[in-house]
Amino acid sequence: MTAVIAVLNRAAAVLAGLWAGVLLCIGAMAAPAAFAVLASVDAGRFVGRLLGQEAYLSLALAVLLFLIERARTRRVAQAGAGSVFSVNLMLLLGTLFCTVAGYFAVQPMMAAARAGQGPWSFGALHAVSGGLFLLKGVLVLALAWRMAPVFKKTATTS
Repeated sequence: MTAVIAVLNRAAAVLAGLWAGVLLCIGAMAAPAAFAVLASVDAGRFVGRLLGQEAYLSLALAVLLFLIERARTRRVAQAGAGSVFSVNLMLLLGTLFCTVAGYFAVQPMMAAARAGQGPWSFGALHAVSGGLFLLKGVLVLALAWRMAPVFKKTATTS
């Protein structure tokens, strides 16, 4: 049983690190590069498509990591060593909020604002969307950082 726990801890740490890398790559490299080499309309469509794929990937990773972390915290709580609600779970819930709000709520409003509809301007909605993406990146980086010691503990005890 401890071998399964060790594998789950390692998988969670690796997944969180890869997720952070994907977000950094999109935000720091792919989106700026698209706007540097493509016409503004084409770059916007490309980045919009990229962010759509990232949103679904983020949902899948958040749910998977949530299930792994929930199982880990349940074992810790059963041993009487802590709560079933951990900081890692809060970070994951934050990433879920940022993904759902940023892509599934704000993005449709941005399309309406681009068409001249809705109470908010495209620029204001773009700033909100960018802020949520940035916050999600910070939350995922914090999650990866917090899961790294779990990886080290299981690596040294194996």
